[in-house]
Amino acid sequence: MEKSLILVKPDGVERGLTGTIIGRLEELGLKLVAIRMLRADKDLAERHYAIHRERPFFNDLVNYITSSPIVAAVFEGEEAVSRIRKACGATDPAQSEKGTIRGDFGLDIGRNTIHASDSPETAAVEVETFFGNEGTCEYTRIN
Repeated sequence: MEKSLILVKPDGVERGLTGTIIGRLEELGLKLVAIRMLRADKDLAERHYAIHRERPFFNDLVNYITSSPIVAAVFEGEEAVSRIRKACGATDPAQSEKGTIRGDFGLDIGRNTIHASDSPETAAVEVETFFGNEGTCEYTRIN
């Protein structure tokens, strides 16, 4: 089973969309195996966005993700990464189809409501970054 990290970003939390977003992913048949609300500090944000460190928007990403609480969650299931990314829609909400999370809720490319792992390898690093030794919960999902 594949795991993927999602973050409900500050704009999603502030607008009360966390439950809706988590529900949409559970409706895909994915299993929620970890969840926590936190206020990311600068160190965590910089580690999470390290791949973008040399890009001109890096500081904006860090400032935004640390501006308000976020919700980090791990979902598990067959092809979880690709299924979640499809449900999220394009990074730019203006380019996202209606019915996707960003197409329905994203405000703009900088406030697009959700982050989702882009590969199983990235997901493993991101899960470790946000959950460390806490790990995930194992159970059997009843459909």
